[in-house]
Amino acid sequence: MQWMAWTAPTAAFFALIALAIVVLTLIELKWPTSESQGWLPIATTRGDRFFISLLLAAYVHLSWLALIEASAIYASLLSLTLAVLVMRWG
Repeated sequence: MQWMAWTAPTAAFFALIALAIVVLTLIELKWPTSESQGWLPIATTRGDRFFISLLLAAYVHLSWLALIEASAIYASLLSLTLAVLVMRWG
């Protein structure tokens, strides 16, 4: 595993995504989801909205690093806010 730079933030990132997938699986088993139409242009399930929020976070972080010189923690806060909006009303 020497080829990858496993830093503490990198490990935490992947661990939190794995934890989120486990939590979403448990929620799905307890309360099955159905497709719903929010403000996104497609009908989505809970898992679809989670995937969309992960993609959105990647784009926000890449754009932030390319265009803004402020700390990336602000991009993370923006991504978290957008993820909550997509998960709740998307």
